[in-house]
Amino acid sequence: IAPEDYQENSPRAIDEIINVDGLDVIDLGAGTGRLTLLLAPRVKSIHAFDMSAEMLRVCRERLLASGLSNWQVDVADHRRLPIPNHGADLVVSGWSVAYLSVWYPETYREELATWLHEVKRVLKPGGHIILFESLTTGSETPIPLEHLKDYYPWLDEAGFQNKWIRTDFKFASVDEAAKSLAFFFGEEMSKQIRDKGSTIVPECTGVWWLKV
Repeated sequence: IAPEDYQENSPRAIDEIINVDGLDVIDLGAGTGRLTLLLAPRVKSIHAFDMSAEMLRVCRERLLASGLSNWQVDVADHRRLPIPNHGADLVVSGWSVAYLSVWYPETYREELATWLHEVKRVLKPGGHIILFESLTTGSETPIPLEHLKDYYPWLDEAGFQNKWIRTDFKFASVDEAAKSLAFFFGEEMSKQIRDKGSTIVPECTGVWWLKV
């Protein structure tokens, strides 16, 4: 994750949607804190949630090292948040909400509807939701992923606007790039990287947002 989005297009994409300065923010599926650490220096408060306590352990350590004190980290499901009504200005989630459509292929509509209802509950009137989701790695132009084929149109139906950005990886060496991405994307990706011989691996990411 660390070499991803070396051009810092993700924060620019957020700034084009909303000015985060001074906001109360919730990060869903925060993991090790990719978006949390990005936003924390600018926001009034940020509350990071994930279902993995181990991921959040890393996130907490990184936040402690930052010297900031405007954060909180807790284990929770996206669909059941220990947050009072209308307590946040912005909910962000990176590469996480989509799993509701992957894990529950038969009932994904109900699961996503429950998630959206819960997010609207914790947002203040006029608050925003911003989602980052994959649109392929290794291509310079977006390619919708087959396992998210139901998720993308659901977002459209729910009223989300969207755009796509490049979140390219930049590694120290071709070998590091090949080994790192092979772990996530398989040996075919590793072979493509070695054949190309570049330390930069293109990636396309979709950004979806909704004002409630």
